[in-house]
This record gives sequence, C-alpha cells and structure tokens, in this order.
Amino acid sequence: MKKLRNKIVVLILLCITALCITIIAGENLKMEKPIKIIYIPKIIDETNEFWSALIGGANMAAKEYGAELTIVAPNAENDYERQNELIQWAIEQKPDAIAVSPANFTESTEMVKKVTQNNIKLILIDSNVDEAVEDVSVSTNNYEAGKKIGQFMKQFIQKDTKIAVVGHVKTASTAIEREKGLRAALGKDESKILEVVFCDSVFGKAYEVTVDLFKKYPDISMVAGLNEYSAVGAARAIKDMGLEEQVKIIGFDSSAEEIELLEEGVFQGIVIQKSFNMGYLGIEKAVKAVRGGKVPKNVDSGSQLITKENMYTDENQKLLFPFIGNQSTQKDEGSTD
Repeated sequence: MKKLRNKIVVLILLCITALCITIIAGENLKMEKPIKIIYIPKIIDETNEFWSALIGGANMAAKEYGAELTIVAPNAENDYERQNELIQWAIEQKPDAIAVSPANFTESTEMVKKVTQNNIKLILIDSNVDEAVEDVSVSTNNYEAGKKIGQFMKQFIQKDTKIAVVGHVKTASTAIEREKGLRAALGKDESKILEVVFCDSVFGKAYEVTVDLFKKYPDISMVAGLNEYSAVGAARAIKDMGLEEQVKIIGFDSSAEEIELLEEGVFQGIVIQKSFNMGYLGIEKAVKAVRGGKVPKNVDSGSQLITKENMYTDENQKLLFPFIGNQSTQKDEGSTD
C-alpha cells in the first residue's frame, strides 16, 4: 500500500513538472512570437530611389529584429483618401505597430489617431500630421533641410535674380516645412520668388509645370526642386529647353539621375536625405516601442548639402552611394529626445 502511495505521489509530481514545463514553454513561445508591423508609405515606386531606399531600410530592420513586416501603399503620393482606407484596414488586422508616412498634413490626422485609440503603437516615418499623436516620429528635419537649400541659393542671388520653386504635394508636411525653411533662409530675398508650383510627385508633371513657368516668366534665373520628382522633372525640362547654362538649379534627394546631373553641372547642389537610415530607424523604433523600451519621441535621420565640389569626399560618397552594411551601422545616428 505504501509503495502504491509512493508511486501515486511520484506520478503527481511528474504531472506537475510536465505542466510547469508546458506553461514555461508556452510563455517562451509567446515571447518569441514575431512582432507584427504594418507600414503604409505614401507610395511604392521602384522608379523613385528615395522610396526604394527607405523601404529597403525598413525591410532590413525587420529582418534584423525578427519582425513580421507588411507594406501596403496607395498608387499616388497625394492620394490621402486611399491611404486612410489602408490605415483602417491595418487597424483591423490588429498588428503590434503601424508605421505611416502621412500623405496629408491635416487630412491624415483623424485616421492616424485611431491607431493609438486601438492601443496599437504608431510610428510616423518621413512626414507628420498637425497633431503630435504618434509614439515616435522618424524623419528628416525638413525645415532645416529647406534652410540648407535657401542658404546655398543666396550665394547666386543678384539684384535681378528671379526664383521659381517646384514643390511636390502641396498638403504634405515635407513640402510645407521645406518651403518654410527655404523662405526663412532667403530672408529679404524671399521677395524674388515669383511662384511656387506643385507636381503631385509625378516626374512628368514636374517637367510640364516647369515648362509652363518659363513660358510665363522667361527671365527665371534660379529654380529649386523640393523632392526627387520635382527636382528631376524640373532639371529635365531646363536641360531640354537648353537653359542649363543660364539657370541655376538646386535639387533635393540623391537618385542616380540627380547625381549625374550634379556631375554635369546642371544642378549646382542637392540636399540629400538619409532615406535608408530613415526606414531602418522607423522599424527599429517600432520594435523597441512594442517591447516597452524607452524610445525618443523625435528622431532626425539627417540631411546633407552636396555640391559638385564636395561630392567626391569619402563621407559624401558614402551618402551618395551607400552600402547597406555601412548604413545599418549608423542606425542610431541623429536620435533626439
């Protein structure tokens, strides 16, 4: 009888041990479950090197941190209504975090607020909205980037200089802040801006609005393009009109075509963003926020003025032709509280 009792006790202990192991294993599985993140940029466009690099950085961070990343986007940068629909869809998927590059400074606000209202971490990448509702914002300081353009332009300004600005999406925070920074840097020379036009982030439209500007103001002597689409489209138009010797052009971003135009002297300078870093940092901060780590509210991914004279320095060559390995080692650069 005593032996039977001992066997029963042993069996009970074994069952308890097995149950504990099962519970611990289950908890470990929960811990190892990949963090689910949905990222909604303004567009997925393989012809645009800014977005391609940014998305490449996001994918690399997801891979390194073991996150499950889904990327969906509207077909046009200015289609905030479609982006809002995608944000609603993303909320319904109940991910751990949603990252968004808001297409509209005001019209995207209410929808991104719903993300946090559903207890989902919200990370804004590249652009912002008119209320600070996000857990983390990762972007270029676009006001400062705009100032870099304006400060660089001042050296070329003369008494009779006439300036045109080709922007991208009028209601995007990036366009608004870059133009503000440019105007602030120009100071009293801001009055030399004849007109600001927008291309809706379409290369062809940027070309067309630039041609129209020169028909309207034949004496334009300086043009600033505020993103890759607007800068490249404007430069193509000016080159095709044979005006590259008479017109100073300052661009934004660093596509292969822009670098070539800089080497040719069509661009006097370009302000470049660290787009790969921006995408990487956005997903890195999303993972850390979900895990309960301390993350800064604002992360400046950085910008740099590149000219034909300084483009061949080692530092600027790394920025213009970044190796993925080099970019990932700089992932914490520019973090601010």
